[in-house]
Amino acid sequence: MFLKRIQISFIHVAVAMTLVPINSTLNRVMIKELALSATLVAILAVLPYLFAPIQVAIGSYADRHPILGYRRSPYILLGLLLNVAGLAIAPFVVFVMPENFWFGLFLSMLVFGAWGMGYNFAAVSYLSLASEISGEKGRSKTIAVMFFFMIIGIILTSTGLSHLLETYTPEILQRSFLIVALVALILGLIGLIGLEPRQTQPSREVNKEERTPWKHIIHEVAGSSQARRFFLYLTVLLAAILGQDILLEPFGAEAFHLPVNVTTRITAIWGTAFLVALLIASFVDRWIPKKRVAQVSAYIALTGFILIAGSGVIENLTVFYLGVIILGFGTGSSTTSNLSLMLDMTTERVGLFIGAWGVANALSRFLGTLMGGVLRDISAQILNNSVYGYIVVFIVEAGMLVISLILLRKISVHNFQDQVKHIDLAEKAAYLSES
Repeated sequence: MFLKRIQISFIHVAVAMTLVPINSTLNRVMIKELALSATLVAILAVLPYLFAPIQVAIGSYADRHPILGYRRSPYILLGLLLNVAGLAIAPFVVFVMPENFWFGLFLSMLVFGAWGMGYNFAAVSYLSLASEISGEKGRSKTIAVMFFFMIIGIILTSTGLSHLLETYTPEILQRSFLIVALVALILGLIGLIGLEPRQTQPSREVNKEERTPWKHIIHEVAGSSQARRFFLYLTVLLAAILGQDILLEPFGAEAFHLPVNVTTRITAIWGTAFLVALLIASFVDRWIPKKRVAQVSAYIALTGFILIAGSGVIENLTVFYLGVIILGFGTGSSTTSNLSLMLDMTTERVGLFIGAWGVANALSRFLGTLMGGVLRDISAQILNNSVYGYIVVFIVEAGMLVISLILLRKISVHNFQDQVKHIDLAEKAAYLSES
């Protein structure tokens, strides 16, 4: 089982490796070096989250349609190939836009869309496989190992890419992306070899995990005032702390004139702080109420945003790096504490509300990233200063964290569980009346 956990973690890392260059380094190059609109970059960046609802259909189709006796591996491979191809081709097509904007935009949307589809194919398939090979008791341990390896992979990818880009030219960028793509492909293939047992005899009865369509999840969550409040809280919180992904590196370039290789390291710094906070938060929430940890985490992230925004005003690079570290720490502890809080609140319908977490995560990334790009462009235009455009976004995101803290105060774990139980009883009554 240990070896299989490592293998499926390799697949998780491989997919994450293809995201880092596209979602950080390439975004910076598009906004700074190519002078493209942050709104345009945000639209390309949110395509994977726009396609996220299709994961339910992909998972359900794979449940019923094994290929050569494998229900997960072919779909993981397809997703991985699309991810690797998207990463390898992306730095070529974006450089078409300055010379032929509409043709370059068309190609870029195809490539980013292919990466997004690949992510959704791979993610739902390897998470399903992780559940199947681990069993119910070992599932949480497997997911924890996968998540830990993913963060390490992000840190190493960012650091390695930074070394590859010591001298920046479009040709070096393209070659660096090809190297990362090749490493990701090899790592993913190693993870796939012998991972899934082959079904020698197809079975009509497939042990499917629960797959709840997004429409149904949102409808069910709307039935509880506490659930609605918690869903809104999660969306606002995650949009604030995750929506800055595409802006930190361009901000470092605009405000402090940092070269490409230096801004690429920002993701490694953020990821290290995230990992440290993740470990600490997982340890302390055994003794400190999870709601209190979530509140403190939001304040930490809020401090990070204020420092990052302030660094642009006073033009102090040290304050900027301090803000990035604190933001990464706040993001890591907030992720852990809020997931733990949600699990405390979902004792009756874990599958449904875990699904709600996924919906809130994808929705918040979509809204936060798009909002950040649009707000940056509008603010920069009004203030006639690109750096101030970023500062406005960071201040707005800090304000969203304040709103999330207000929403969190009104959330009660006890009331939530009572309302969820009431929904369950009502559903049982409905089933009895129909029978």
